[in-house]
Amino acid sequence: MNDILVLAAEGTTQLKGLGAIGYGLGAIGPGIGVGLVAGKTAEAMARQPEMAGQLRTNMFLGIAFTEALALIGLVAAFLF
Repeated sequence: MNDILVLAAEGTTQLKGLGAIGYGLGAIGPGIGVGLVAGKTAEAMARQPEMAGQLRTNMFLGIAFTEALALIGLVAAFLF
């Protein structure tokens, strides 16, 4: 039993820091997604200003769902 604990402790020291790299890579997708959502919403508001209120609401929903992916990546970074 003690041998398993020693091996587990050695394995965690070798993989230290990979969580930060994983989160950095995991934040790229949501960053691109938020940029696309905001850019397309601004483009749509320029084309139809009377729809700005509804477009803004949909934009904030899209940003919230996209940022949820970044939070999942942050949790995964702490777990690994």
